[in-house]
Amino acid sequence: MEVKIRTRSAFMRVLALGMFLLLVWAYGQLEWGVPQAVRSSVVQARGKIVTSDGKVLAMSRDGKRVYPQGQIAGQLVGMMGATEGLEGLEAAYNDSLAAGQTLKLTLDTQVQASAEAALARAVPAHRGEFGSVVVLETRTGRVLAAATYPPFNPNNWRRYGPEVWLNRPFVTRFEPGSTIKPLVVAAAMNEGLTTPDTVYSTPMRRFVGGRWGSTIGDAVAHPSSLNTQGVLRYSSNVGMTHIVERFPSEDLYGYLKAYGFGKEPSVPNLPAATGSLQPLSRWNDLVRATNSFGQGMSGTNLQMAAAFNVLANDGQYVTPRLVEGAGGVERRNVIRPEVARATRRMLRNVINEGIFAKAGIEGYDLAGKTGTAQTVDANGRYSKTVYDSTFGGFFPAESPRVTIAVMVHGAKIEYHGSQLAAPIFKEISADVLSGWAAAPGKASRSDE
Repeated sequence: MEVKIRTRSAFMRVLALGMFLLLVWAYGQLEWGVPQAVRSSVVQARGKIVTSDGKVLAMSRDGKRVYPQGQIAGQLVGMMGATEGLEGLEAAYNDSLAAGQTLKLTLDTQVQASAEAALARAVPAHRGEFGSVVVLETRTGRVLAAATYPPFNPNNWRRYGPEVWLNRPFVTRFEPGSTIKPLVVAAAMNEGLTTPDTVYSTPMRRFVGGRWGSTIGDAVAHPSSLNTQGVLRYSSNVGMTHIVERFPSEDLYGYLKAYGFGKEPSVPNLPAATGSLQPLSRWNDLVRATNSFGQGMSGTNLQMAAAFNVLANDGQYVTPRLVEGAGGVERRNVIRPEVARATRRMLRNVINEGIFAKAGIEGYDLAGKTGTAQTVDANGRYSKTVYDSTFGGFFPAESPRVTIAVMVHGAKIEYHGSQLAAPIFKEISADVLSGWAAAPGKASRSDE
């Protein structure tokens, strides 16, 4: 009897073990989707993702998907699940990668690494929440860098939350603030509504909009009269309200559209936010005024870079390109070449006469504009504590080769664009110039 009991007990233990292993196998199917042999076969056949300079960002090795550069362009590359891409380029180009095709990007690994390093130093130092940088090759629109902070390493993607997976340069919308001013000034000059030397009365406060209006104010002390160059140098909201006062709303709206705001960026397959412009039916004197200094509209850093690139590219918009051979290149004239060049000279002076220590490099001509924008809180009101620090610029100022847009959200320490975004622009610019082995010229500041 005891022998039978022991035999039956052993049998039950074996049966229980078998059922446990079956459950483990079943869980594995739910977790990983397919048997290991199938996964290995799928992954091994998958194509590579490479940069323009030949660095491999994603490849298959020993039945696994690996990312040799680690966090470099992590959010852009995305990651792969058991048999298909889950985020980023891995998802957007899943079919072609699954077919074994190599995906060649326009990215320059050194520029991408420089942009990520600049963000990694500046954002935590200013106690920011996140940030992004876009670097474009001016004439072609090729994306040389699209960087996000905090960093993301797709080799260990399960360690990160979905908010870190975001390809922020393409999908995170924000109000551009004062970085929009040179774009509006260029549009006004293109329409013959102002010149660099036109002088305006610029008190620190001005009421705009009649019965339904509001008081517009400036943050930086400045003279009581400013010409258009001075309006950009001191980033005067009041000055901008004068510049657009005779600008028909439908015309200014059309220019903002032509710069790429409120439209889907033509980047094939990858998710990219459109940003927003208020419907033209809602435009009145106040809306026109607030749009002139980047309030009440939104865009992404990719859109901001493409818009600034119009100024750099002699007035011509060119669609950003990330994947070689994917999609066509759209070019359209937005402003006249001579207007773009005049605006570039003003933006060179903005740096040289105002924020050279933060954004300038001795012996080189850089051009750009800062922005510090209030963010909208959960109640739809402008926050008094959370800001976006922005910068748009390019170099060399006279004949630009590179255009850069910077955005940092939620910094708690020195959050103004001149304090945070401008130095990021300066650091990346210095690295790119060093990579070109570009020799410095004569002193670039106009007071020397």
